[in-house]
Amino acid sequence: MSTVSVAEQMLQPATDCLTPEVAQRIVSARLGAATQARIDELATKANQGALSEEERDEYAQFVEYIDLLGVIKAKARRMLRQADN
Repeated sequence: MSTVSVAEQMLQPATDCLTPEVAQRIVSARLGAATQARIDELATKANQGALSEEERDEYAQFVEYIDLLGVIKAKARRMLRQADN
């Protein structure tokens, strides 16, 4: 079982109760400028092999939560498509 399918299963109870309004807010949500700048900085350093151990842990957390947010957004989009039909 892939990580995404585990995340989808774990999130199912929470996403089953989404309203169209909440789903639209989730789909529209964006990272703040400062957060995105930090992720970009860490990504650049990771590509250069220049992350400290603390930065590597921080970057791994960002990646994990971005993946989770992607699953949540996909579920919200699916809910909105189903509501339109």
